[in-house]
Amino acid sequence: MSELIGVGIIGCGNISTAYLRLASLFAGYEVRAVADLNIEAAKAQAEAFDVRAETVDDLLGAADIDLIVNLTIPAAHAAVSKAALEAGKHVYSEKPFVLSVDEGEELAKLAAANGLRVGSAPDTFLGASHQLARHLVDSGQMGRITSGTAMVMSPGMESWHPNPDFFFQPGAGPVLDIGPYYICNLVQLLGPVASVTAFTGAASDTRTIGNGPRQGETVPVETPTTIHAVLRFHSGAIITLIGSWDVWSNEHNNMELYGTDGTMYVPDPNFFGGDLRITAKADAVATPAWSHPFGVANDGDHANYRGAGLADMVQAIAQGRPHRCSLEFSLHVVDVMTSILRAGETGQVEQISTSCDRPDALTPDAAQALMA
Repeated sequence: MSELIGVGIIGCGNISTAYLRLASLFAGYEVRAVADLNIEAAKAQAEAFDVRAETVDDLLGAADIDLIVNLTIPAAHAAVSKAALEAGKHVYSEKPFVLSVDEGEELAKLAAANGLRVGSAPDTFLGASHQLARHLVDSGQMGRITSGTAMVMSPGMESWHPNPDFFFQPGAGPVLDIGPYYICNLVQLLGPVASVTAFTGAASDTRTIGNGPRQGETVPVETPTTIHAVLRFHSGAIITLIGSWDVWSNEHNNMELYGTDGTMYVPDPNFFGGDLRITAKADAVATPAWSHPFGVANDGDHANYRGAGLADMVQAIAQGRPHRCSLEFSLHVVDVMTSILRAGETGQVEQISTSCDRPDALTPDAAQALMA
C-alpha cells in the first residue's frame, strides 16, 4: 500500500460530487478513479475532477486502489461491498451500508478473514456541534440524560429530486434514509439501544415527481413514510423518534435531550454544524466556547466535511486503532432502524440483538489531525 491510500468510488450519482469535491480537505488518501454501471456518468465525474473512469470490474481489480467508497443505491450496498472485500479492498459505504443484520454480519466475517476494514456514513456526528454535545454529556454538565426527542419531518423530496423512486422503496423511507443521521448521533451521545417499539404508516400510495424530465410521473410508495418510534437505551434514557415525509410544516426542534441538570437543544444531525443551546435546570445559559475545525463554514453558510469519517478510517488503518464510523457501530444503527420498521408491522417491542461501543469523541485536535 502506498503512503497515500488510493480510493476508488463506485456510484457516480449526486452524492459522489460531494465526496470528490471535499476529498482535498483531508489527509491520508486521494481519489484516483470512479466507476458506475453507466459509464457515461463515470466519465463525466472523471473529467470534472481529474480522475480515471473505470468499469466496476476494472476498478475492483486496480492495483493502485486500496479502498472502495460505495455510493451505489441502498439495495446494492451489501453486494458491492462484498465484491470489494473479495477483491482485497477496504470499504467505506454510504448509509445504510446494509439493509439487514445478516448482511452486516456476513460483511464483518469477510472483512475479518481478509484483514480489511468496513466503515459507513453518516459522519455528521463528528461535526463541531455534535461533538460539543458529546463533550457536555461526557463532562456531566447536563446531569444524566433520561429522555428526549428526535424529529425529522418534511413533505418528501419528489418536488425537487428528478429521480426520487428509491426513496420510497424498501431500503429507504425516512427511517433508513434520514434515520441514520439521528440514530448515529443518539448512539454516540448515549450509547447502544436496548429495545424499540413503533407505529408506522403512509399518507399516500404514490408520489408525483415535481421537476425534471419526469415531471408529472407518479412513483409507487412501498415503504412507510411516517414512523413514530420509542427507543430505550441501555443507559436508561428513553427517546421518542418521529420521522415523516408526510408533513408540510412543523415547529419541533430536531433533537432535544433532557438531563437531570438541564436540557440540550441539539441542531440537525444531518449537518456538521448549527447552534447548540443548553439550560441549567430551567434557565437558559451560554453555550461553552468550542473551537472545532468541523464547525467552520466552508460550503456557503454551512460546515460541510463529508468524508471526515473516511479520513478517520484511513488514519485508523495507519495507526492500528478502531475507526469511529465502524462496522459494529453502523450495524447496531441498522439493527435499530430495521427493528423499528419491524415493530411498526408487528406492534410489538423489539429487542435489539446487537450492541457497540460508543465511538471515541472527536476532539478539536483529533479533527485537525484529519485535515490536509
